[in-house]
Amino acid sequence: MRIIPLLTACLVTAFLYLLIIERDMLFSFARGEAETTTMASQDSTATQDPGPAQSDAIGVVAMHSDAREIDSAVVLRGQTEAARQVEVRAETSGLVMSEPLRKGTFVEAGQLLCRLDPGTRAASLAEARARLEEARARMPEAEARIPTAEAQLETAKAQLEEARINDNAARKLSEGGFASESRVAGAQAAIRGAEAAVKSAEAGVKTAQSGLMTVAAGIQSAEAAVAAAEKEMSRLEIHAPFAGLLESDTAELGSLISPGSLCATVIQLDPIRVVGFVPETQIDRVEVGAQAGARLADGHEVTGRVTFLSRAADPLTRTFRVELQVPNPDLAIRDGQTAEIAIASDGASAHLVPQSALTLSDDGRLGVRIVDDQNHALFRPVALLRDTAQGVWITGLDDRADVIVIGQEYVVDGVPVRPSYEDQTQ
Repeated sequence: MRIIPLLTACLVTAFLYLLIIERDMLFSFARGEAETTTMASQDSTATQDPGPAQSDAIGVVAMHSDAREIDSAVVLRGQTEAARQVEVRAETSGLVMSEPLRKGTFVEAGQLLCRLDPGTRAASLAEARARLEEARARMPEAEARIPTAEAQLETAKAQLEEARINDNAARKLSEGGFASESRVAGAQAAIRGAEAAVKSAEAGVKTAQSGLMTVAAGIQSAEAAVAAAEKEMSRLEIHAPFAGLLESDTAELGSLISPGSLCATVIQLDPIRVVGFVPETQIDRVEVGAQAGARLADGHEVTGRVTFLSRAADPLTRTFRVELQVPNPDLAIRDGQTAEIAIASDGASAHLVPQSALTLSDDGRLGVRIVDDQNHALFRPVALLRDTAQGVWITGLDDRADVIVIGQEYVVDGVPVRPSYEDQTQ
């Protein structure tokens, strides 16, 4: 019985010796055994691992996609707009004398919308016309003065010529001693008198011509006054500039309007415009004159042609305005209705893929990721043709491509993938 305590004491002493004196050797022994166990575990795992390439591959879901020929119409979102819309405003002031027309009324081009009280404008017009007649009455008298003045001028010129002849004869007779000095002086005086008469006659002609011009100016001024008065009278009646619908009531009877006041708002709905905005990636596929159609929110379908394509992009959206002209004889299409526009374009080979398959590259390009022959993921930029309920039609891929539809956001170019495929109908 004494042997057990002795053995226990020996074991405790040996353990304490190893723990205190030979501690480093004890720890080295313990580490060596752990490394051996770890290496054995790694060898067992390596035996079961099928290969590093397969363990690093990322599982994705892809679809086999074959390109198909489609009608690549440019599909847009837009709305209807009135062909014309005008706020008809007054050009003068006055009290409204006409009964108002209610909004929604169809008016013809030139139909009376508002009539204003003329006030004293009729009297002003009569006064202007009277002044015009007075000015015209002075015209014959002014015209008759010119021939009289011209005749007097011709008489004065003839008398001047006669005086010069008499003076020449007197000089020659005086040189031969056959005429006195007084005769010569009288002839010279007659010349000076005739010259003065010519100048006076010329002044008379100019005065007559000036009087005629004054009378003509007075007539023109009177005519301008008559035209202004007539124009002011015409402003008392405000007419529809074109056939259309009243979008607002005309001015109320008895109301006072001033220049610039609104009489009515008229819109033209036949033909009507359908307006959309084309992204810059598809602008080259749209041409003026192209056949187009639109489906309204209520299901109504209309057809027309492209009549306008903007040359300047919207600075915010970078899209281009396009307009269709559509007949609307029954005025069933209203201004501001939402429309889905389809503009005819050349056919194209495209793939139908889920919209969720689209992704962006690091530089912001739109595209999809595909699986190549070596089961590596690759990014391919694409162009969007059409958005449908079944998916989106895209171009830019080969005729046959394996498009990743799930997991494309978790892979980059060159990464090995482990694809599982689904049918295109799914």
